[in-house]
This record gives sequence, C-alpha cells and structure tokens, in this order.
Amino acid sequence: MKHRLCLVGALSTLILYTTALRIATSLQWIEHTPQRYAIEHFYNGSSRAQLVSGGVNNLVGDNSFDLAANAETQGLRQLNGRRSLRLIYIICEAQYRIVADRTRGIEAIGDLRGKRIGTIPGTSAGYFVSKLLGVSGIQPNQYSVVSGNACMRAPCGQGTFPQMMQGRQIDAFGLWEPAAEISIRNLGDNAVVFQNGSVYREIYSLYSTEEKLANPSIRADIVEFVRALEKTLEVYNDPPEGIYAEVAPWVGMDADVLKGVWKEHLWTGAWDDWAEEFVEYLVEEDAYLARDGNRRPIPRADIEAFLDTSVLAEL
Repeated sequence: MKHRLCLVGALSTLILYTTALRIATSLQWIEHTPQRYAIEHFYNGSSRAQLVSGGVNNLVGDNSFDLAANAETQGLRQLNGRRSLRLIYIICEAQYRIVADRTRGIEAIGDLRGKRIGTIPGTSAGYFVSKLLGVSGIQPNQYSVVSGNACMRAPCGQGTFPQMMQGRQIDAFGLWEPAAEISIRNLGDNAVVFQNGSVYREIYSLYSTEEKLANPSIRADIVEFVRALEKTLEVYNDPPEGIYAEVAPWVGMDADVLKGVWKEHLWTGAWDDWAEEFVEYLVEEDAYLARDGNRRPIPRADIEAFLDTSVLAEL
C-alpha cells in the first residue's frame, strides 16, 4: 500500500509538472514582454504557463496551444481561415514611426513620393506604411517598397533597416521599435519622424479559441493569466526605474534604448471604452488584407464575434 501511494503521488507530481498553459508568442519583440513579466511575478494558475516562440498561426494550427499573442494584422489573417478564433485582451498598442533622412530632401511627409521606403510587406508595419502614406495622398505606385530586417541593438547588421539607412540603400523606413529609435539616434539632427497613432497603431493582442474557452479547466487558467497581465500592465504604465534593466535582456536590447521607446507603447488591456471604434478599425484593416490576399473580406458580424470580452468580464 505504501508503495502504491508513493507511485500515485509521483504520478500526480509528474502530471502537475508536465501540464502547462501553452502560449505562442513572438519572443523577440518588446510587446511580448508583459507575458513573461506576468508569469514571473503574478501568474497563479493551476498549471504552469509556458511561452513558446511563435504566434497566432500556431494557436490555429496546433491544438496543444491554449493562447497566442500577435498583432491584429496576423489575428485577422488567421480569423479568415478559422472563425472560432477569439481576441480576448489587448496587451499593447504600439505606435509605429517612419524615420527618414533629411539629407535625402525629406522634410514633410509629401517628400516621400518617389523615395525608397523600407518595411516588411504582409506585416503590421507594411500596413502602417501603406496606411500613413495613403491618408497623406501618396499612392503605392508613387514610392518603392524595400524589404529588410529589424534590429534590436546597435551596431545593426547587414540587411537591417538602420544599417540600410546608413548605407543609403533606403531613404526612409517604417517598422516597430527599437529599429526606429536606433536609426533616429544614428541620424541625429538629420532624423525626420512621421507618426500618427490615430491612423494606425499596432494592436498587439492575446488570442484563444472558442474550443479552449469552453474547457472549464483551461479557461480558469486563461482567466488567471489575464489577471496576471492586468497586474503587469499596472506596473508597465507606472514603470519603476529598474524595469528597463530587467526587461531589456529578454529582447536583446540596451536598457537606455528600451527606456527611450517605452512611451511608444500603450499598455492597454480592455477596449470597452472604444469598442465600436475597434470594430471599425478591424473592418477597415481586413478590407486592405482581403485586397492584398485576393480574398473576400470577413463579414462584420464575424469580426464582432472575434472580439470576446467574456474573460475580462470574469476578472
């Protein structure tokens, strides 16, 4: 009997250890860091929470994942193929910037006509560049898009946008941080910055699925994870000085650069005070993605169902 009890105890311990709330997220970007902070400081679910490099496509394609984090752009791309996907929380609203070099004859945004503009097509940054230039009256055929890569710490390597600016391969670029900040520091007084968060900002969100949310035990841990994120965003919105040194190594950044771009990130949470605006925002963005992907737009009713406030309601 004693041996049997020991075996049962050992098995229980093994089950507890191996069970995890699996979260697919892009581990290299600043926007993901509240998830790690939440796990290390506040999460108290029945199972451990595990961050795995990936994104919302993993959640849609692999049933072992319970949550994912990504920009709304990628959320909409995946929603098109799986209508049971749900956006349950906003981790961050990141305000992107286009950085240009004044020595290339650029002072106003209209001067970007005919220029070589770096971005990553098919991403939130690609949409940002198209959107910001479009509302300024600059059509896609009036500038050249040049692909490249992000950079998290100077000196930036070959093929990264800050390096391409220094090498005069591009005249401007639009991307998430800290590439813009690094380039601004490189350019000094010759840096020209264009930004409009009301036109576009990345809505870096947490996703789950109807199926996962309908599972009582998984849902309970999801609620606890979101509760931990809520506590984390309180810290991020009133950051103690030491947070930059703690968070910067998680994404391979210098702490002073992270401090410099912190203000470009709005640590949001709920969206109940702008719910209708959020729906319109996603409907408009999906229309762009549909044209870009040669598909039909997602019906408005499905986008409304995509925004699930039930987890927030449980807090």
